[in-house]
Amino acid sequence: MVKTSLHEYFEQVRDPRINRKKKHLLIDIIVLSILAVLCGAESWDSIEEFGCSRKEFLKKILSLPNGIPSHDTINRVFSLIKPEQFEKIFIEWTNSLREKGLSFEVLSIDGKTIRGSKDTYHKKSPIHLVSMWSNANGLTLGQRKVDGKTNEITVIPELLKMLNIEGCIVTIDAMGTQRNIAEAIIKQQADYILALKGNHGYLREDVMAFCNRAHPNSTNQTIEKAHGRIESRTCQVFNRIDMIENKDDWKNLRSIIRIDAIRKIAEKQTSETRYYISSLNAEAADFNKFIRQHWGIENSLHWTLDMVFREDEQRKRNGFAAENFAIVRKIALNLLKKENSKNMSLVTKRLKAAWDINFLLKILKI
Repeated sequence: MVKTSLHEYFEQVRDPRINRKKKHLLIDIIVLSILAVLCGAESWDSIEEFGCSRKEFLKKILSLPNGIPSHDTINRVFSLIKPEQFEKIFIEWTNSLREKGLSFEVLSIDGKTIRGSKDTYHKKSPIHLVSMWSNANGLTLGQRKVDGKTNEITVIPELLKMLNIEGCIVTIDAMGTQRNIAEAIIKQQADYILALKGNHGYLREDVMAFCNRAHPNSTNQTIEKAHGRIESRTCQVFNRIDMIENKDDWKNLRSIIRIDAIRKIAEKQTSETRYYISSLNAEAADFNKFIRQHWGIENSLHWTLDMVFREDEQRKRNGFAAENFAIVRKIALNLLKKENSKNMSLVTKRLKAAWDINFLLKILKI
């Protein structure tokens, strides 16, 4: 039997089942589910069907002592696995894929609600997950579950502790703009760029007034044209910020950033001004690039999970199933992202992996 990196890491997951109900190996169920999702499966039934249709191939990388597990068995197992341990091993596995030592690696943190996990009948709210995305590596580095968006501020420090962020730039939307989060990032020898919005009323007003009367240390403008849209972003950076009240409350605060964005679509024009605080002392051209990269978590992760993996449409509600299956989707996405075929979309990669065993082996690096 050929073992993959998935075996090496996910064999560490503790089996939550009692011994008399262990008809199938836990690692077989986990790897089967990952491969099935990678090849287009979206439900417990389709995972079982994938297993049955590819049984001869799967015997080369899985033990399968009692054949392919049923969809009910797969559902039951994922509803029982403790998500905290599954998340921890997922992070360890992802770090093995991550290219280290990248200059100015931007790590973006943002939350997403899995809408299909809402269970109105049992009065269960949908699951909300906070994820970290590496734009340069194209990888989801980790996730943590929260009870609701208001609790992201308690989960973000936990996620940071689980990851090696030394030398990186961490970008977070306004929900995560908290003094303790800024301090946690600096303690791990990284830098931060944190957004300011209406929920930071006094600080944002102070920053806005300061930017209106002060002279920027550097300015940069970028213009993008795509899909009938023209967007310009003018970035101003202020490094002499001693006049900002309570500046010293924010660990290593060195820069204030203002971005004026103008978007034109046909005859319609919209504009927006955004403000950020940062521990970096960098030029406007750099900040324009770093802040733009933050949106990779929306475009390359959240959008992909919804449009390619149909995450919001899936109604997995038993036990820990929805949270654990979110990790399975991200494992599959990471494997697809690391496959370097050019001019091939993720949708096409999933189809080709289902059709072509050699391509699937290439993705698995076998």
